[in-house]
Amino acid sequence: MPSPKLFAGVDLGGTNMQVGVVDADGAVLARAKKKTRAEEGAARVIQRIVDGVHEACVHAGVSPAALGGVGVGAPGAIDIATGTVRVAPNLRWTDVPLGKTLGRKLAKPVYVDNDVRSAIVGEHRHGAGRGATELFGLWIGTGIGGGIVLRNHIYTGHFGAAGEVGHTTLFPFAPPGSRSLEHTCSRTAIADRLVRLIRAGNPSLITELTAGDLSEIKARVIATAFTRGDKLTKQVIENAALCLGVGLASVVTLLSVQRIVLGGGLTEAMGESLVALVREAVRAHAFPDACKRVEVVATKLEADAGVIGAASLAREHLKPGGHRPAAHKQGQAKPAKAKPAATAKTRP
Repeated sequence: MPSPKLFAGVDLGGTNMQVGVVDADGAVLARAKKKTRAEEGAARVIQRIVDGVHEACVHAGVSPAALGGVGVGAPGAIDIATGTVRVAPNLRWTDVPLGKTLGRKLAKPVYVDNDVRSAIVGEHRHGAGRGATELFGLWIGTGIGGGIVLRNHIYTGHFGAAGEVGHTTLFPFAPPGSRSLEHTCSRTAIADRLVRLIRAGNPSLITELTAGDLSEIKARVIATAFTRGDKLTKQVIENAALCLGVGLASVVTLLSVQRIVLGGGLTEAMGESLVALVREAVRAHAFPDACKRVEVVATKLEADAGVIGAASLAREHLKPGGHRPAAHKQGQAKPAKAKPAATAKTRP
């Protein structure tokens, strides 16, 4: 029996969720976007995912029954064997059986993985990572997330957390809250540093761009100030890019990956101006010399990476004859009376 051509991909964030119907070539045929509203509780969030899947199917002109399954990229620590969100601070979730619950509501198999890891899979299969057998992805946004592809397969490690480069300690003797890559280089950290410096009396175009409301320092504001030559923004971004490059050079030295893909809101906003700075720092600090040839590129799929990656993971794990150990099961659809629904399984 041939594999279904269409899968739904869900990029679940703390503020918004995006749902897409994705074909076998990684094209998003239709989308639905909804507010997450995590404060209303997990049950309401999951129902909005269900509504989003149905809405995207309507826009695509297909029935939800035509889907081969659903993939979800969720923030936080994920038990990929069961599809359970163990801890997701942005959602205020602890031990939420997302795969099982969503599978029952949709009567479809569901595969759940980390949101950044899903985005990196999307880039590897259909975006800036295509053709690289060894790849590291790093997403710069509210925090910093990462993921590893080795020999064309996403690598999760023994504890399921491989790639969490944002929590790498760069400055062990710095005050708490200032020690890790995420503390130093995330969009949140960069904005906080700009606020402190501006309030300390350093002039910056950002004050004008935000009309004096420094809580509005978003990725686009940072990118605009940098492009227009704002001295303070350039200093902060160049320092952050150096720290990112040093951290990524350690990854390259350790894993000898051939390509790094940078994504997330800050990368999307700044593009090559940020990527070039990080690339220079990575190549300056990677060892040995052969590793200095590592490619450092920007996301190609941008905001669609998570949706496409989640759908791709679902497609691969539900693929007939795929590498699916029986011990690894996720969201199992509730069987209909006439016929049983398929079961989502994963590779290790």
